[in-house]
Amino acid sequence: MPPLEGAAAPGGPLGLAGVRVVDAATLFAGPLMATVLGDFGADVIKVEHPTRGDPVRDHGESKDGHGLWWKQMSRNKRAVSLNLSSETGQELMRELLRTADVFIENFRPGTLERWNLSPESLHELNPDLIIMRCTGFGQFGPYASRPGFGTLAEAMSGFAAITGQPDGPPTLPPFGLADGIAGLAGANALLIALYWRDAQGGGGQVIDLALIEPILTVLGAQPVIFQQLGLKQIRRGNRSVNNAPRNTYQTRDGRWVAVSTSAQAIAERVMHLVGHPEVIDEPWFAGGVSRARHADELDEMVGSWIGRHDFDEVVSKFEEAQAAVAPIYDVEDILNDPQFQALDSITTVDDPDLGPLRMQNVMFRMSETPGEIRFPGRERGADNEEVFGELGVGPERLAELREQGVV
Repeated sequence: MPPLEGAAAPGGPLGLAGVRVVDAATLFAGPLMATVLGDFGADVIKVEHPTRGDPVRDHGESKDGHGLWWKQMSRNKRAVSLNLSSETGQELMRELLRTADVFIENFRPGTLERWNLSPESLHELNPDLIIMRCTGFGQFGPYASRPGFGTLAEAMSGFAAITGQPDGPPTLPPFGLADGIAGLAGANALLIALYWRDAQGGGGQVIDLALIEPILTVLGAQPVIFQQLGLKQIRRGNRSVNNAPRNTYQTRDGRWVAVSTSAQAIAERVMHLVGHPEVIDEPWFAGGVSRARHADELDEMVGSWIGRHDFDEVVSKFEEAQAAVAPIYDVEDILNDPQFQALDSITTVDDPDLGPLRMQNVMFRMSETPGEIRFPGRERGADNEEVFGELGVGPERLAELREQGVV
């Protein structure tokens, strides 16, 4: 990644060096929290069942038997295998957690307790341990025991209800949106807990994160609007209730662009550009919400102009007018875009199995403690000897544990 001017280059200080994270979660939200921490130097130890492993290994596309999601999601994580339903496996897990700063799990409520790994018992052996419990519905309440997935959170949070065309069905995202939001929120929660423990003299604690809550937060002020005004947001396609014109529009040569006019000055520039400055003098044009009530009219003006011009000219003219436009990209467009290239947003990582891999880089650039991708996701149990060796388990004992199905 190109460093900021005057900033430390990758390979320099890592902000979370010395922090040990044990990631025993599966699929997306919990593992993403660990990925974020690992990108900035945490020693992340991925714990999987010896035969089943994390389902992400088999999720989506693969090449030569290697899951591509796994390579990206489990980067910077040392991989060990451990059967937590066995007493020996539980004891090894306790020894591992004795050395840890953070423990991330997403088992159904009660599972850790059944495995003799309750938060109370873990805090007895490691009072400073921060335990992230990530489930669909949280640790208590009438739905706590239900299986929880991001799709259910996207449905119950209100996201699906407001997404899609006005005359169409509620629409779910084609990717793990709720999991992704929960993963980023969880990483933030863990950093808060680490700061309180290390900078303010606190100790360990338990974090209860339900998938249904972070996505609810990013959906905005709907609850207070309903409580105060009795209004419910409805599906509006690509339009907004807060401003217009705001939509996707097709150019003459078949490309698509998105236009946003969240700022009043931008809305005025757009209407000048598309040849309708007269509409700016309308009383309703003076505010975003009132403009949104005239979305049909504004979309016709903007869409007609864009439809008469090719893509390159549309983007060029919008840039000249300092109006907000963006092309609708697919992944190939992203890889070829000069802005993403300048930021190194998609970087290249060497992999022993597949060679050079293109994947998303760390999410932000820090001037003094930049993150880095040190290696992609590893084979199940690849680091058993190293990690368990650090706990005093020698090669002979490890071989016995392997025969017993513990590792």
